[in-house]
Amino acid sequence: MSLDRSGRRFRLPGIAGVCAALVPPEAGGPNPKELARRVEAYAAVLPAVSRYGLRALVATANGVGALSGGRTLGELDVRAREAALARLANSPARHAFAALKALVLMVAGTDRFAGDLIARAQLKPPVRPDSSMSVTRASSWPSRSTCDVVVVGSGAGGAFAARTLARAGLDVVVIEEGRQFAVEEFRTRHALHRFTDLYRDAGATAALGFPPVLLPIGRAVGGTTVGNSGTCFRPPEGVLQRWRDGAGLKLADPDALRSHLEEVEATLEVAPVPLEVMGNNGLIVMRGAEALGWRTAPLRRNAPGCDGCSQCSIGCPLNAKFGVHLNALPQACAAGARIVSEARVVRVLHEGGRARGVLARRPDESEFVVRAPRVVVAAGATETPPLLRRSGLGRHPEMGRNLAIHPSVGVLGRFEEPVVAWKGVMQSASVEEFHSSDGILLEATSTPPGMGAMSLPGFGRQLVARLADAEYLASVGAMVADAPSGRVLGARRAVIVYNLSRRDGARLIKAMGIIGRVLLAAGAKEILLGIPGHAAARSEAELDEALSAARPKTLHLAAFHPTGTARAGADASRYPVDEEGRLRGVDGVWVADGSILPTCPRVNPQVSIMALSLAVAGGIAS
Repeated sequence: MSLDRSGRRFRLPGIAGVCAALVPPEAGGPNPKELARRVEAYAAVLPAVSRYGLRALVATANGVGALSGGRTLGELDVRAREAALARLANSPARHAFAALKALVLMVAGTDRFAGDLIARAQLKPPVRPDSSMSVTRASSWPSRSTCDVVVVGSGAGGAFAARTLARAGLDVVVIEEGRQFAVEEFRTRHALHRFTDLYRDAGATAALGFPPVLLPIGRAVGGTTVGNSGTCFRPPEGVLQRWRDGAGLKLADPDALRSHLEEVEATLEVAPVPLEVMGNNGLIVMRGAEALGWRTAPLRRNAPGCDGCSQCSIGCPLNAKFGVHLNALPQACAAGARIVSEARVVRVLHEGGRARGVLARRPDESEFVVRAPRVVVAAGATETPPLLRRSGLGRHPEMGRNLAIHPSVGVLGRFEEPVVAWKGVMQSASVEEFHSSDGILLEATSTPPGMGAMSLPGFGRQLVARLADAEYLASVGAMVADAPSGRVLGARRAVIVYNLSRRDGARLIKAMGIIGRVLLAAGAKEILLGIPGHAAARSEAELDEALSAARPKTLHLAAFHPTGTARAGADASRYPVDEEGRLRGVDGVWVADGSILPTCPRVNPQVSIMALSLAVAGGIAS
């Protein structure tokens, strides 16, 4: 991980000073030069635009230091460094500073807990072996081949489509841009290596806007299901009715979709989180909600055999989280499907108004063609529109529009007794009291040890003190069912643009208040909010005061559920994909991923995507 593709280390002049300012060694922080080398190693695997943007951020930070009397931040004393960062945190560059801070803290945190992570991963043997699949790396795939159906993408939608079509007797080839992972990698490799390998852009994908939103996108055989939290909600019936009646999406009819939902849940072995492995983080949230009289329950997940190691997002070291790489994909291969890994589909081939297959590119830039009369595009809501544009099939005026991402905000609560939030299930319990009324869903969500450090407020000596108390912190996230206020632009590369609506921003601030009350009711002594000028609250009165000062455009947001960029529906002028999943304007092309969802599904979407994919593929097969 320490070298970029050219074999040279990527240098970030002045990064050691930034590290010294953020987590000063005088207060017990790590050696700034050693941390700087690790940050440079991570930067080396980022896309070029991110690398050089990061270099500009470091230069900006050191420029603020220069105004304080030093050539770099590292030349100032600890108080002067803190003052310089305070100016930067309150400047127009505050979001850029927050991104730089998050990166440094993630690297520092994962390195601090690297040994603990590996030790925990190896406490027990895997609960199941890696599945047997017919996977061929693109470097070994022939330049010309044929089949009945090409499926682009092997995630939630692509896997279930491939299984259905293969079982119907069709010759299926699945093409996946990511690589295949083995459970042994998740048991032995450094957390940061696992993170950068499992996600597009080494985990640095973001939606550009006000505020910017971190949007990690999985890239692997199995797609995002290899690195998601495993949470499995059925889509609310009211959502399905709106899709059916408002969009004319007959596949979403609740009665018709029910059997597909049941099939998905049976395949994934969905069940509630057992209390004995939930961990303190989830138990605290349930205790606080119950004290307030609010609806709460363990989440339902696809994780039979979970031991609560909180490493879901960087690959389960027990193969307990039952992603599609362990069920639907091997079942598709057992029925004859073949998977090509490490290949990016350049375009869908078509002639005379009909699909003819795909052109794909290997890592060495050589290309190959798979000829087929049917193509199922399941590249995900951020990659499907660019692919269709590259193919000359993305001309519908709504293509790439209507992006919903489920923006989320996190709040921490400090307790007197250790919580050790990362000892337990990563996403474990929900509070649904405000779900139907406000579209606000709370989920007790921790991170792998050390990776949650990037959400801590402050910098300098105060931040080092908070890092030392990390085991006393409980972590809760809230996401809101957002308006489709984003777009996916571009053809060669996706450019994601998203501007948080005023209504959704207000709901996120309300969600922070709801989380704060849950944590206070559970016994928290301090609520860490990260609101400028109001980083913490110790009572409901202080919480209300802090929230009254919060502004949506200053929030630090993440999102994990992009949907809606190639919506399916009956009205040809509004929906690029028809009510049965066929792409309009060409024969033989279907879309079966999160991009066809007409609106935000209001819940974690993997089950919704899988069930609709089954419905689309069933139509193709019949």
